[in-house]
Amino acid sequence: MDKATVNNIAKLARIKVSDAETESLAGELTNIFDWIEQLNEVNTDNVEPMTSVVAMAMPSRVDEVNDGDDAERVLKNAPDRPADGSSFYAVPKVVE
Repeated sequence: MDKATVNNIAKLARIKVSDAETESLAGELTNIFDWIEQLNEVNTDNVEPMTSVVAMAMPSRVDEVNDGDDAERVLKNAPDRPADGSSFYAVPKVVE
C-alpha cells in the first residue's frame, strides 16, 4: 500500500495522519490485507456458521411491534425534552 492510499483512507475516515506516520501505517495496512488474503485461502465449504462454540438453540421471541409501554423510563435520560412534556426527544435544529 502506498502513501497516497493511506492519505486517502485517512481523509475518508476523517483522521489526521502526519507524514511521519504515513509510512508506518502503509506497512501495517499492507500486513492486515496480506493476512486477510491468507484467511481467504482457507477452505470453508463444509463449515456451518455458528453463534457459539457450544451447540445451542438461540432463544426466540415473538416479533411484534409495540411502543415499549414505558415512554417515561426511556425518556428520563434525555438531555432535553420539549416544554409541553410530550414523549419526544428535543434536538437542536441542524437544517435551516
